[in-house]
Amino acid sequence: MYNGWRPKPGDRVFRPRRIRRYHLRRVLGVPAVFSAGYGNVGSSIYYALGVVALVALGATPIALGVAGILFIFTALTYAEGTAMLPEAGGSASFARHGFNDLTGFAAGWALMLSYIVTISISAFTIPPYLGYFWAPFKDIPAVGTISAMGIVLFLMVLNIIGVKQTSVLNLGAAIIDITTQVSLVVIGIFLILIPNPAALAQHMFSPSNWPTPDKLILGIALASIAYTGIETMSQMAEETKRPEKSVPRALVMMIVTVLVIFAGISLVSLSAMTPQELASDWARDPVAGIAASLPLVWLSNVLKPLIAVLAGTILLIAANAGLIGISRLAFSLGNHRLVPPVVSRVHPRFKTPYISIILFSVISLLILIPGFFAADVFENMGALYAFGSLLAFMFAHASILSLRVKKPELPRPFKVGWNITVRGRELPVTTILGLAATTVIWVIILITQPYSRWVGLAWIAVGLIIYYLYRRRENLPLTRSGKDVVDLE
Repeated sequence: MYNGWRPKPGDRVFRPRRIRRYHLRRVLGVPAVFSAGYGNVGSSIYYALGVVALVALGATPIALGVAGILFIFTALTYAEGTAMLPEAGGSASFARHGFNDLTGFAAGWALMLSYIVTISISAFTIPPYLGYFWAPFKDIPAVGTISAMGIVLFLMVLNIIGVKQTSVLNLGAAIIDITTQVSLVVIGIFLILIPNPAALAQHMFSPSNWPTPDKLILGIALASIAYTGIETMSQMAEETKRPEKSVPRALVMMIVTVLVIFAGISLVSLSAMTPQELASDWARDPVAGIAASLPLVWLSNVLKPLIAVLAGTILLIAANAGLIGISRLAFSLGNHRLVPPVVSRVHPRFKTPYISIILFSVISLLILIPGFFAADVFENMGALYAFGSLLAFMFAHASILSLRVKKPELPRPFKVGWNITVRGRELPVTTILGLAATTVIWVIILITQPYSRWVGLAWIAVGLIIYYLYRRRENLPLTRSGKDVVDLE
């Protein structure tokens, strides 16, 4: 209550420091968001096709198709969440608002694992494609692994200095990549599939090429890695003009583009080669295998170097996007005091989060070490990628359902349709199905893949320990309402 007191000359008056939060500039439009997302999702076909063929064999197109349905459900979930909460963080932001800080941290930590493996698997796939120019890149595991490590180190230094890819570079690479992939599909249909449709049926459905039920289910699980770049688009919401409209539009564009191209590439690949060839000789560079199988020698000779350069370029962009995504995510988590502030510390000269860049680059290098001696390293990386991504997707679906129940009054510029009403709350059927499907597939990965099981669970355990110790040291409760704890100056 006011008692008439006023400060006198010479009195020292304490004024609480005004808390500010820096926001990223909103400069990106639909083309920039689409191209950045496609750089991640579209690049995955360059390795996902081979990973899936390792277990699904002739059923590879079917596995990719089923996973594509899951991709549609997940993309719609991210469209609603990003339009409703247009801030960096993706599934971590959804979970923090939908549940609490602990859940937000768990989603963000799982997403970090996905980004780390994105860097590793993208870098690991570049040398086989460049093997067209120098065979040891593909034929000698040590050479390929050392080259992949060199790529990660190069990107680490590049990001510490602060040289980033631009939206123009992303858009240009996406246009060239889409044009090349569509051209390859059309050429493959007219030169391989139409002249000999029986080859596709034989390669897909013959008893020796059809997988066992458990392998088919695992193939569908691994096929999910082909669609795990949508987090990138959600992470860019804070830099996007009118994100409530731009991000959903970009997501819908990417759904159509990716499903059409992936379906065409998978069918043409099994028309051009047996699933055994796809899973062995061309496992790490399956798109190059299609170009090498074209019946016209001159056309094959033109496409092989083009695909080698294009695949190497877009995979390099994808690896760099993973590193940029980690730094953006680390800043978001640090901004809400979900991770120690040292993780998001900015370099005094280069103004980049160098600690997180170095830390997660080193972890990416550790994931590449088995490439020197393990025969199944490619499949293991794919399963680990799925472990982190699917866990983040589970949190995203669950968070959107929670927000529908707890905060129905929030503005939803994009709202997923086809809802059912439960106790007066509208719940989207696609989100419910997406949550159920991602949970089942994640459990399958957990049960059937020992490498991803133990590495993934160890990653989660270490993260929870770090979170617990940090929050206790700061005298913060482990869970909160999902609101911001503090803003960084």
